[in-house]
Amino acid sequence: MNARASDAAGRLHVHGFLNLNKERGMTSTQVVRVVKRLTRARKVGHGGTLDPEASGVLPVCLGQACRFVDAVIGAGKEYRMTVRLGQATSTYDAEGEVTRTADASVVDRASFEAVLERFRGQIQQVPPMYSALKRAGRPLYELARSGVTVERAPRPVSITKLVLARWANPDVELVVECGRGFYARSLANDIGEALGSAAHLAGLVRTRSGPFRIEESVSVAELERMVNLGNWSERLLPSDFVLGGLRSIVLDPLLEEKVSHGSPVPVAAWTETDAVDGDRVRLYSTEGRFLALARYDPAGPSWRPEKVIPEHPTEP
Repeated sequence: MNARASDAAGRLHVHGFLNLNKERGMTSTQVVRVVKRLTRARKVGHGGTLDPEASGVLPVCLGQACRFVDAVIGAGKEYRMTVRLGQATSTYDAEGEVTRTADASVVDRASFEAVLERFRGQIQQVPPMYSALKRAGRPLYELARSGVTVERAPRPVSITKLVLARWANPDVELVVECGRGFYARSLANDIGEALGSAAHLAGLVRTRSGPFRIEESVSVAELERMVNLGNWSERLLPSDFVLGGLRSIVLDPLLEEKVSHGSPVPVAAWTETDAVDGDRVRLYSTEGRFLALARYDPAGPSWRPEKVIPEHPTEP
């Protein structure tokens, strides 16, 4: 655990990621509050909201790791979702009122699988009214609860994988890999409409968020037990864990000093590169300490530090 000191309130300067398995019924904000209380970390956040009725992977960032949360939010996700045929609801999930019914028994497996093809690749998806998107400063779900419905513009969404995992009509289980901005509830509703029937989301588990996988996650209850035993830091992943897909560069002590002050590193100082404008790399010391996230600047050419990690970080 990277905990160097505590503030006046006794909060620790802890830095890293926790791969948590959120249970159904908790909000993502509630999970953050629990982690903050258990670990006494000064700064805690999460890497992408997971609906209260959904369970699964919720990456939680502590301290300096919060600076790299965008890498988690923008990364691909995987879900296991249960679609219930025969009923459409106001919220597109099991929590809403039934707005339309249909005979689910007339939908067979072949026709269902044929419809899935429409939702693979780059698609346009209309966000549900019951979402955290804002209109004139108000979340859409607040408007929906007041009985107000507003037009929502379709948004481009990438679905790289959509397969039928289990057929047990009226309940159908899908495995979905997708990009940022995807709404499982909208997909369930849209599938029902595409079938000329009705459907809603009956269950959702996030099995992966970027490099965080559910089989390597820890529940909030397990984290609490580890905190009581004093070994919870064994579950803490380093701040650069989410940047593993980027090229890494090891710097000599002189260049390490330059980076610590935010100065760019000349490309010629280490090797030639095929990088293009905007490419990012991880910079490390010869001892393996993560120094900074840097962006390629062709004008140098150089690697210009974007986010520098102090050797003894005491600020989140």
